[in-house]
Amino acid sequence: MKLADTRTIDAPRAEVWQGLLDAETLKNAVPGCQEMEGSAEDGFTAVVVQKVGPVRATFRGTVMLSDLDAPNSLTLRGEGKGGAAGFAKGDAHVTLSDGEDGQTLLTYEVEAKVGGKLAQLGSRIIDGFAKKMADQFFERFQAAVEGEGAAGADVEANDAGAETPAEGDAPRKGWIGRVLGS
Repeated sequence: MKLADTRTIDAPRAEVWQGLLDAETLKNAVPGCQEMEGSAEDGFTAVVVQKVGPVRATFRGTVMLSDLDAPNSLTLRGEGKGGAAGFAKGDAHVTLSDGEDGQTLLTYEVEAKVGGKLAQLGSRIIDGFAKKMADQFFERFQAAVEGEGAAGADVEANDAGAETPAEGDAPRKGWIGRVLGS
């Protein structure tokens, strides 16, 4: 699955670049991240707790930075194993360019893959979850770099995996709700 978007960050390109290389900034940006250690040179190790549909798992994995062209672009490559839940891996190619009034345009292209029980959930759930995760990551990253902290974009790990009905989907009632009409 592939995703792409552009965000305007109200910070100079050098600050945005440093944020992409900083373990604490990345930890605060990744929804459900419990731990992140390491460095841009050696890579990061991370522990992330997520719920995707009915599957809740703790993913232990790595994040490597490659194709570094300071302060223009880089590739974030992550891979995590969630035990019986399966695995998730993906790449995010990030490009930075100067925007108006000292702002930075951050453009990203994400490609993600899953396997195991996660892959059995179906593409609709997985695609929606992956888009939500990418959006939340870059929203939280933007808030951290702009100095607002992650508080404004803080999302509990449990909420990050909560399913939202697609447009036109009516909420389903259990058999008791149908019988009682509530």
